[in-house]
Amino acid sequence: MWNYTDKVQDHFQNPRNVGVLEDADGIGEVGNIICGDAMKLSIKLTDDKKSIADARFQTFGCASAIASASALTEMLKGKTVEEASKLTNQDIADYLGSLPEAKMHCSVMGMEAFQAALADIRKKHPEYNLPGAVTEEGDERVVCECFNVTVGKIREVIRLNKLTTVEQVTYYTKAGGGCGGCKEEIQKILDEELGKANQGGQNDATPSPIAQTIKENVGPLTPFQKMIMIQQTFDSIIRPGLQDDGGDAELVDVADDKVTIRLKGHCATCALADKTIEHWIEAKLREKVSAAITVTAVK
Repeated sequence: MWNYTDKVQDHFQNPRNVGVLEDADGIGEVGNIICGDAMKLSIKLTDDKKSIADARFQTFGCASAIASASALTEMLKGKTVEEASKLTNQDIADYLGSLPEAKMHCSVMGMEAFQAALADIRKKHPEYNLPGAVTEEGDERVVCECFNVTVGKIREVIRLNKLTTVEQVTYYTKAGGGCGGCKEEIQKILDEELGKANQGGQNDATPSPIAQTIKENVGPLTPFQKMIMIQQTFDSIIRPGLQDDGGDAELVDVADDKVTIRLKGHCATCALADKTIEHWIEAKLREKVSAAITVTAVK
């Protein structure tokens, strides 16, 4: 059962701005009802074409999809087009108090719909001179055929949300969540983006924003932030260390400070598995995330 904030529940049960604007300047449609979530966003600009006068949505999807779309329309109204163009999917999640990581693709879908609506306006009314999105060559190529996810979308969510694993990319875009045949290509895109980040002065020793929050003691981690940190530490440090010795592990569940794993490979039959859990897995999670973390293994 997902742990939704009160604000998510409110926007799901009492969605704002539902419907279609008949005199919309631009309409953006994303997703696919056959494959899962889908959203249609219509926006109306002010007379001077510099701000957003109104926004309406129609969504086929889960509670997170409806809440994200409702929140987005509230955030858009009254903003200048330039201001709205700078909004990210994380802004939607923050507005709602947070979203479960596995539902972050709903916030991404909202921003994608808005970008599509802006593109529709640019196409119909080039004289409005709306700010344009910066794209790279090849961004329109579809990587995940199951969910119609492009290279550009994958690159964007990696950069904006500082993703580090293929699993996280799937959470945020659904790419790789169908047949799984695109996961190798997603990994290549991820490696390219992480390589660019490192060339820009970042490296493994540079703490992520969430890790920096811990070091500076500016406040406790939210459950969502803690889950992200555990996943990142597990994938970037713990698993590679186990794999070097022919072992591996799977992250099964995270419930606050209680982490459940499943040992694999040589680790699954090792007589010293308990020591590995205590002195490597649990120790690293306590060092990188929280001193209160306990780790339990299941078969």
